[in-house]
Amino acid sequence: MFAAYAARIDDADPLSALETGQVPDPTPPDGWVIVDVVASALNHHDLWSLKGVGLGADALPMILGCDAAGRDPDGNEVVIYSVVADPATGKTSILSEKFQGTLAEKVAVPRESLVPKPAELSFAEAACLPTAWLTAYRMLVSCGQVGAGSSVLVQGAGGGVATAAIAIGVALGATVYATSRDASKRERAEKLGAIALESGARLPQRVDCVIETVGEATFDHSQKSLKPGGRLVVSGATSGHLPRLDLRRLFFHNISVLGTSMGSREELAGLLDLCARTGLRPIIDSTFTLANARDAFAHLNSGDVFGKVIVTP
Repeated sequence: MFAAYAARIDDADPLSALETGQVPDPTPPDGWVIVDVVASALNHHDLWSLKGVGLGADALPMILGCDAAGRDPDGNEVVIYSVVADPATGKTSILSEKFQGTLAEKVAVPRESLVPKPAELSFAEAACLPTAWLTAYRMLVSCGQVGAGSSVLVQGAGGGVATAAIAIGVALGATVYATSRDASKRERAEKLGAIALESGARLPQRVDCVIETVGEATFDHSQKSLKPGGRLVVSGATSGHLPRLDLRRLFFHNISVLGTSMGSREELAGLLDLCARTGLRPIIDSTFTLANARDAFAHLNSGDVFGKVIVTP
């Protein structure tokens, strides 16, 4: 089968470590099934893997990709939940770390990792959801307790999780504020239903929940933007992972700081149901064929992306 895979680790030039070509078909162990991939989606995790973050040289060559939607052996349309437990150790990882990923014509996964794809969503739309969108859903719903009438600040509009959080927050009935240094990304955030502001700007009101994926550059602003009893939910630190935390503000205002990553299979099912019920759809930036996976990676690496980059076999 044809696939896009990490052939080497190269921190200085990660794209040079990406190769495409024929690889052996997957041979699933007991309890696993082969899914015919119809669409997959890129994440920054794929770029980090090429740099050796979360991927060791002993696991190479490794087919990249965490997210996909396709058809199971019975022809059912499914979405793949990408968190997989190692049968030997019980330890979990996401696809493309210990087990071959989704940027291929076929992928082997545990049968329990399959979630039915709602008919209302296309394969490309469904493929966007299992990593960044699932993370955003968990941040808002499970951790942030966001619902109709809530107020939310999303830092760093344009990133995968941040973009998802804007769209999901609006679908939940919340008032969503979004920040970005980039005027075009603020404009796009407004089209999703957010009230867009420059990074660090004073909000019209303090909010119930802050979605934080930027880290050091925005963390102080995030703390100051919360109302008493608010929740600061963190799933990333692209600008640095050692911000200052104002403990006096934390305890005087009863602020909760919550860290999270990914989500459960049940939360993925909840996200799919929300999309089917409300008309919420993930934002797709662009689509590439698997044969042009290098161009897809280069586009994601450029940073000039708003929404998900899709790859189709």
